[in-house]
Amino acid sequence: MLAPRRDVPVLNFSEVVLRRGPRVLIDKLSWTVYAGQRIGIVGRNGTGKSSLLAMVQGELAVDAGEFSRPRDLVIAHVAQETPALACSALEYVLAGDAEWCQLDAELHLAEREAAGGRLAGLHERMHAIDGYTAKARAARLLYGLGFASADAQRAVRDFSGGWRMRLNLAQALMCRSDLLLLDEPTNHLDLDAVLWLQSWLDVYPGSLLLISHDRDFLDAVVSHVLYIENAQATVFSGNYSSCERQRAERLAQQAAAYASQQRQAEHLQKFVDRFRAKASKATQAQSRLKQLEKMQLEAPAHWDAPFRFEFLTPGKMPSPLLKLEDLAVGYHGQSLLQGLNMTLEPGDRLALLGRNGAGKSTLMRTLAGGQPPLAGKLHRDKQLSCAYFTQHQMDSLRPDLSPMAHLQALAPDAREQVLRDFLGGFDFVGDRVFEPVAPFSGGEKARLALALLVYQRPNLLLLDEPTNHLDLDMRHALEMALQDFAGAVVLISHDRHLVATCCDELRLVDEGACRPFSGDLEDYARHLKDRARTLKTEPDGAGATTGPAPRVSAKDQRRQAAERRQREKPLRDELRRLEQQTGKLEAQLADYEKQLADVDLYQSDPARAARLMKEQGATKKLLDEVEERWLLVLDELEQADA
Repeated sequence: MLAPRRDVPVLNFSEVVLRRGPRVLIDKLSWTVYAGQRIGIVGRNGTGKSSLLAMVQGELAVDAGEFSRPRDLVIAHVAQETPALACSALEYVLAGDAEWCQLDAELHLAEREAAGGRLAGLHERMHAIDGYTAKARAARLLYGLGFASADAQRAVRDFSGGWRMRLNLAQALMCRSDLLLLDEPTNHLDLDAVLWLQSWLDVYPGSLLLISHDRDFLDAVVSHVLYIENAQATVFSGNYSSCERQRAERLAQQAAAYASQQRQAEHLQKFVDRFRAKASKATQAQSRLKQLEKMQLEAPAHWDAPFRFEFLTPGKMPSPLLKLEDLAVGYHGQSLLQGLNMTLEPGDRLALLGRNGAGKSTLMRTLAGGQPPLAGKLHRDKQLSCAYFTQHQMDSLRPDLSPMAHLQALAPDAREQVLRDFLGGFDFVGDRVFEPVAPFSGGEKARLALALLVYQRPNLLLLDEPTNHLDLDMRHALEMALQDFAGAVVLISHDRHLVATCCDELRLVDEGACRPFSGDLEDYARHLKDRARTLKTEPDGAGATTGPAPRVSAKDQRRQAAERRQREKPLRDELRRLEQQTGKLEAQLADYEKQLADVDLYQSDPARAARLMKEQGATKKLLDEVEERWLLVLDELEQADA
């Protein structure tokens, strides 16, 4: 492995050109990657990001220019296929460290042959590479990526495709590499595993090339961004938000874009104002206010995106849409969640948090009617129109049919031009709308599956990992559409940005229950770290070796949570009082404005007009004082939670 000096060139591109057939993907890229740099590779689907990684691995040759890398560079990457092997998951992960595997085999051979001299040298080398902790490190990787303890000894062939991809990721992380290549590593992970991977990468000592459309993950991990568009690759210093800000500043200078940028910014501001006015959770309200600063950058950064769509107005909007009474969900009589009580109203925005296997997707399928509850009552309004997007939604597409044919099956009487306009919002334009789906990319299939769901005019959206395979522009369009959606949304997503911008209530699915989570996503990340620290599984480096400690009992966890809620109760009570007072003052101001808008008042009763203006001024001053106190209490609550 290379020395970890930061001035050591790892990759060098000189006027590099990459083509796919006659089409130029990347034109004349000149760039040097140094040891320890963390590069996020960003761009729309089909711009050549994966081809660039394949070239770095040596799987593709450059079409022009020169590319070089050190001969002894150790590269780790995630395999895209996993054979149905009989070896255990632990053995499969250990195979990621090729030198350890070779040393382990030679040690066993030397022990059988009683070759003392060779044994000493092998043990010395094993010690040098920290090989005696290899099995513990491999088990740690499996645990962090969501595998149960018993899974370590299960055969690889017994795992489903998504879990095999996690095994491939664990194997790549096991490699003691100089350069790690990751292509959409979060696609097959839940939020808990994404946060764990983020912590692992934070202490990874090598260089990183990361393709991802998860902006929060990019923000936390990368130090530079390579942005590919129109065959040009531009390097930005800083994380993705910094890149977006720099691109926004450039685009803002283009006069033709300015009006569109302003409309997007106003749209975002109105949404945030609406959220703040009805927020019932103070911590989440503050989180959304922080999010506004990021969201305001997105509008100009995505003004030229080809995606523009909105959810069609539902035919009916009953209230409530759904009601759960002491519900239990699970399989074959085995319940995963019990005692669920919840009501979904139009406008509700709910995100489900929790580890993989806790029951989130099972609950979603039950809400969608895909499987019956085990106990309790699930009341559905007769006018409920539910649209359910699953993690495998693309499998429902017929490969022989075109996007137009899929849509015409839903709307046989609609005019073709109307359907073409609708598909155009998802960037299916020209002859593309009549081409069979079979050769479409994963991103195109995901967009089409989402388009079919949007067209159904639902009043309840159940979205289970809807952003897999969607690029940043399409994710932004989905966020904008969800913000204006009039119905209710229940969301499972590892994309924290989507959750933060579109949901105002979090529920934690854990230990057989689905309870409100009082904090925001930053609090949830701290919750996971605290739990990992309690279990002594907190990532303390790529070579961490500690194993799990005894689990804190559910009773103790509930007691600790109750004590924390009791300490915070006075602050939360004051926040609720301040929010109620704010609402009343805003209503009074609206009434003053309505009365003072009457131009006849100033002539017919000038004394009353003067009194109203004086009262209006006093009310505004009081509102400012209440909002200032609201922010102070929020700060106190944040400190109490820390």
